[in-house]
Amino acid sequence: MIEVFTKASDLQKKISDLKMRSCTIGFVPTMGALHDGHLKLVKKAKKSNSIVIVSIFVNPTQFNDKKDLDNYPRDLDNDVALLTRTGADLVYAPTVEDVYPQGIDADSKIDLGELDQMMEGHFRPGHFEGVAQVVRRLLNIVSPDKLYMGQKDYQQAAIVQHMISDLNIPVQLVICPIVREPHGLAMSSRNVRLSDEGRQTAGIIFKTLKAVKRMKGKKPLREVAQKAIDKLNTPPLQAEYFEIVDGKTLRSLSEWSDATHIVACAAVNLEGVRLIDNIIIQ
Repeated sequence: MIEVFTKASDLQKKISDLKMRSCTIGFVPTMGALHDGHLKLVKKAKKSNSIVIVSIFVNPTQFNDKKDLDNYPRDLDNDVALLTRTGADLVYAPTVEDVYPQGIDADSKIDLGELDQMMEGHFRPGHFEGVAQVVRRLLNIVSPDKLYMGQKDYQQAAIVQHMISDLNIPVQLVICPIVREPHGLAMSSRNVRLSDEGRQTAGIIFKTLKAVKRMKGKKPLREVAQKAIDKLNTPPLQAEYFEIVDGKTLRSLSEWSDATHIVACAAVNLEGVRLIDNIIIQ
């Protein structure tokens, strides 16, 4: 039977007991509104760990738009039911006060190595500071052996890996492939706000990314990038950005030969919903 904890102190007592029995712990942090992408992370974690812990916490410090925070879908009962069927062992569903109690400096700065300055950083100021802050806090509470995150939020995963390395946090980050809907749309909790027609239209994003990967080395990078931007700006789609970047530094590339690890990243608005996606080119 899955156990649900709302207080860090209770969860930590349980974790201490599990570690005394030499259990390994896999941790999947989420904001709830779970979909198959999240559940694949849980299943992946279950294969390599004795115990899987899933957090369900809508973190206010990573929202730069209060309306987006207020509209974020929440359904804890359904999330727990899904996790029960997936094999998760423990759920941590805390209040804001439990994650950020008095005495915890929620405003302490974490060096993000400028990885937060590009792409998403231009459009969501302060977002990654909030992400790093909550992930660091959750890792302190859970003390897992492995941390599981999805490739869909590529920039986020890169920043978390930088933080883990910079702060010498004893956890291994495991990045799992993007899970997609039938039309190619990357699974996201925000997809529920799209119409059926919108979901089908959104498939253009992944088709464009795949086309970019096919053209790698065949046409100049800047020409390929411009064609992608034009495609992603075709109504009703509206592109916020499309970048071909160094997979480690996240800096934009001018030539295919400028990096050995290359990723194409995009953010697109459709029906008032902001969709992000990426593809590893090399």
